[in-house]
Amino acid sequence: MRRDPEFFGEQELTLLYVAQKLKQALRLEQLLTDAGVEYLVESDEYAVGTLFRRVRAGAFFYVAPDSDGAAREVLRRGGFRPSP
Repeated sequence: MRRDPEFFGEQELTLLYVAQKLKQALRLEQLLTDAGVEYLVESDEYAVGTLFRRVRAGAFFYVAPDSDGAAREVLRRGGFRPSP
């Protein structure tokens, strides 16, 4: 279930996934919500390319450390590859 930053308080959250497209982000939100995983999603910028660097916007998904393992399993079952 999507939560506001205030819900997590001072917890150090773990980066779970960076969705590069809206379709990915919406699908991932549905997977996490259906599984009952509490997560935070924020938009931010990331860099792509080695020779020609470009900055793009994406949806960054975060979870609390105690939910990390379960959330990563949900992603794998849904066909996503979690961030390292």
